[in-house]
Amino acid sequence: MAGYRKLGRTADQRKALIRNQVTALLYNGKIVTTEAKAKEVRKVADGLIALAVKEKDNFETVTVTARVARKDKDGKRVKETVDGKKKTVYDNVEKTIKKDSPSRVHARRQMMKVLYGVTEVPSEAAGRKRNTKKVSVADKLFDDIAPKYEGRNGGYTRIVKIGPRKGDAAMEVVLELV
Repeated sequence: MAGYRKLGRTADQRKALIRNQVTALLYNGKIVTTEAKAKEVRKVADGLIALAVKEKDNFETVTVTARVARKDKDGKRVKETVDGKKKTVYDNVEKTIKKDSPSRVHARRQMMKVLYGVTEVPSEAAGRKRNTKKVSVADKLFDDIAPKYEGRNGGYTRIVKIGPRKGDAAMEVVLELV
C-alpha cells in the first residue's frame, strides 16, 4: 500500500499539481478542489506552516547605510556636471532590514522547494506586464500566517465538503486555513 495518493498522474505531474495547489492555498487562504487532492495538499501545507511557526522569530533587525541615486519628480536620476562630465548624484540612506538566522534561511529554502512564485497584477493593469510585482509566499508565511498559529499544535487547515461535482460526481471540498 502506498503512503500517498497517486491522483491518477505521473510523478512530475502530481508534484506540480500539489505545489500549485499549496501555493494557491497559502496565497489566497482557501481553494476548492476534490477530496483526495485536498487531503494530499493538506499534508504539505500543514508541514510548511509548522516550519514557519517554528522559525518565525529567528531573525535580527539591522540598520544599514546604502547609497541610493537621487531622483526627480519623474523618477529619473538627477545628474550634475562635474569637471565637464555628467555624474549621478547619490544620497546616503539608512535602512532597517531583517537578517535571517541560518536556520530560518534553511527553512525559507525548504519552502521555496515547494512553493511557486506569485506575480500580482493590479486590476487596472490587467493583461499587461506593467506594474506587476513578484510576491514571495514564503515571506507571507513568516509574516502573516505564522503569527496567527503561534500557540496552536497542528491542525492549520480545514476541509469542508460542498457536494459532488456535476461532471463526474467527484466529492468537492473547500480547503481553507483555520
